[in-house]
Amino acid sequence: MRLIQARIPQAEYELLRRRAKKAGKPMQEVIREALRVHLLPDKVDPEDPIFKGFPLFQSKDGRRARVSERHDEFLYGDGR
Repeated sequence: MRLIQARIPQAEYELLRRRAKKAGKPMQEVIREALRVHLLPDKVDPEDPIFKGFPLFQSKDGRRARVSERHDEFLYGDGR
């Protein structure tokens, strides 16, 4: 792990201190969490092909199969 130092205004320090105290975490952990949120945004790309590939197949009568709801049936058969 690397050590970094940063100067921050007193008001930001107080906000950080209060947030850490409220969460019951050390200030270092709150800072690490904030950096992760800023540097690694958790966003979904709506154009990702995984969201467009369903249904995986159609049943013999032409209706779409609901794989997300009936995956065990499709994988293991009706008897399960």
